[in-house]
Amino acid sequence: MSAKSPAITAVGRRKTASARVRLTRGTGTMSINGKPAEEYLYTEALVKAATLPIRTAGLEGQVDVIVLVIGGGPNGQAGAISHGLARAIQKMDATLRAPLKKEGLLTRDGRMRERKKPGRPGARKRFQFSKR
Repeated sequence: MSAKSPAITAVGRRKTASARVRLTRGTGTMSINGKPAEEYLYTEALVKAATLPIRTAGLEGQVDVIVLVIGGGPNGQAGAISHGLARAIQKMDATLRAPLKKEGLLTRDGRMRERKKPGRPGARKRFQFSKR
């Protein structure tokens, strides 16, 4: 890390996944938990979802990304990475806020799994009603 390009850090969250993103100017490499993005996010759709902020900002091949992600499943982790990347890109260049905001990448998706209620088989499900 040189003095010219300081690392920018941001945190992204989705469901129960949390991603710490470190962004630096570079050649376009992306590492997630020590593995290449294509290896960690095993489908093309997940890779596209996670790297959407980079494509939206037009920074393909210009930034290096190091991500530490914990919790959740593959989709939640991809969403957390996307959220963290968008926040880091916004910190790096404030003029990119408008396109990121237009795509909805800066908004934290607050939808979470609803808890199971006591005396019931699930969050919303009820046991079968019997009149007699």
